[in-house]
Amino acid sequence: MIVSKRTAIIWWVGGLIAFGITLYFHIPLITDSVPGGIGEHQSAPDAATVDAIQQSWRSDGLVNEPVIAMVTDLIFIGIYGVGCVLAGLHYRARSSAILRLLGWGALVSGAVFLITDYGETIAQFIQLMRFTGDDDLAGLASTLRPVKMASWIAGFVTVLIALVVDRFSSRAA
Repeated sequence: MIVSKRTAIIWWVGGLIAFGITLYFHIPLITDSVPGGIGEHQSAPDAATVDAIQQSWRSDGLVNEPVIAMVTDLIFIGIYGVGCVLAGLHYRARSSAILRLLGWGALVSGAVFLITDYGETIAQFIQLMRFTGDDDLAGLASTLRPVKMASWIAGFVTVLIALVVDRFSSRAA
């Protein structure tokens, strides 16, 4: 599948913009009782910890804010993940060996990010909507979190490097 650079970059940059919007909605969840905000919910290893975090948010008057934050997260995941995959498909089809390698890196990182972050966020969202923690879902979310974070960083760095390499290789040609 051949993807235009323009399409890939629109999705990828759109994902970065969506990430900024998502962070904005996560800020209210950083409270005295939950100083790590949504990150604490993501890394909560068990139902009791999830329950304590959700109860703290409720006690602080934050009922709808966690739901809105997670919905924006679900939207961001899709846009950014698809952007990485599309950038990967674009650069994978290039003639330069380094760009092909970077393309594969972006493609794999984007796919891993989509799977792990959706898994983590859906597991959190189910617990939030039930307003009760679940050991299995909390364990899944906290297990996926570090993989999700590594794949986000890898996708970001890989696409950024591909853009720079492509820019300088185009000038040299």
